[in-house]
Amino acid sequence: IFFMFKKLLKPVLISLAILLLLVAVFVGLVYAGVFGQLYTREELKRFKNETASVVYSEDGKIIGKFFSENRTNVQFKDLPDHVIKALLAAEDVRFYDHRGIDTRSLIRVLVKSIILRQEEAGGGSTITQQLAKNMYGRSDHGFLSTPVNKFKEIILANRLEHIYSKEDILQLYLNTVPFGEDVFGIESAAQRYFNKGAANLGVEEGAVLIGMLPEHARVGLLG
Repeated sequence: IFFMFKKLLKPVLISLAILLLLVAVFVGLVYAGVFGQLYTREELKRFKNETASVVYSEDGKIIGKFFSENRTNVQFKDLPDHVIKALLAAEDVRFYDHRGIDTRSLIRVLVKSIILRQEEAGGGSTITQQLAKNMYGRSDHGFLSTPVNKFKEIILANRLEHIYSKEDILQLYLNTVPFGEDVFGIESAAQRYFNKGAANLGVEEGAVLIGMLPEHARVGLLG
């Protein structure tokens, strides 16, 4: 048995080494921009959302909007604490403990999705990775689309974590995330669904909006 094990061990180790080498080369190609642009830290600092032009009546009521994307940005200080707590609980419970990549979640999803083939494995993307996707979208690279886009988002997430505070990342995320019906950002979503600003959302209203995110925004490791 020992000799059989020893005989099988060498080809297994060689195969593993080749696989790791191929993965390293692939990641290097993604990092080098072979599969499309990877935004620099300076470019990420200059990112700005497209916002709607809002028209008000004399008494301060909104009477119209002009936009390519229906979005009105909101500041972090104006977001209710219960909205932030609901977001973290639903999307990224270790948000304040990682630097853009949650290794524990990635390993969990890898094991459940690839090894155990469980469809309900859930998402492995952090809020910062989702932000990277929401900021720049995804590109088509054929059968390599998923790994290319995921590694791009991992690299960009790490860069975002180095140039923005956690509060800035949450603000950017909640201003970029889609809520369906061509509504972008939690401020526009609050106006669309509850006819009030995000700052005035009640606990249940905030929970409803955060509960909409899995359908429109959550990104799994393989999705």
